[in-house]
Amino acid sequence: MMFTKTLGLAALFSTIASALPSAIARRDGGGVKVTNNLAQDVYAWSVAGDVGPMQTIKGGGGVYSETWRTNPNGGGISIKLALDQDQHDVLQFEYTEAGDTIFWDMSCIDMEAGKNPFTDFGFSVIPTDETSTCPKAICKAGDSSCSAAYLKPTDDHATHGCPIDTALDLTLGLS
Repeated sequence: MMFTKTLGLAALFSTIASALPSAIARRDGGGVKVTNNLAQDVYAWSVAGDVGPMQTIKGGGGVYSETWRTNPNGGGISIKLALDQDQHDVLQFEYTEAGDTIFWDMSCIDMEAGKNPFTDFGFSVIPTDETSTCPKAICKAGDSSCSAAYLKPTDDHATHGCPIDTALDLTLGLS
């Protein structure tokens, strides 16, 4: 009897999950993991049509993960990373699903030029599968003009495409 009830509940949850809007639809296998190796906390917001709740990524190795999702308005998703809760000097990991491809980039456009812990200590985006054809983006510590990230809105060279099931590791603080 308990098995039948459990099976019935599982079917109910499956039906409810399939009816959820695409804004929270998830893809198996692909996503991004953000690791904060900086000494201070980093604050993260996942933004689609609306700004998601603030997440705190603890300094010294804290982690935030997100599986690929779609934006109901057809645009992309931006994970905004800041060192204060007021979103000053934002580093962004941006991605958009297009069929079987995930397009992604790192953007420093909303960071003030000059000293900033994200560029002072570097950051990288690396596929978790070492045999992946997906490119890496590495901005070494102190490189405030890193060509692997958008520095101005016309830096189209900084966008990368990968298979939709690609998992990426975004690391803050390389030194």
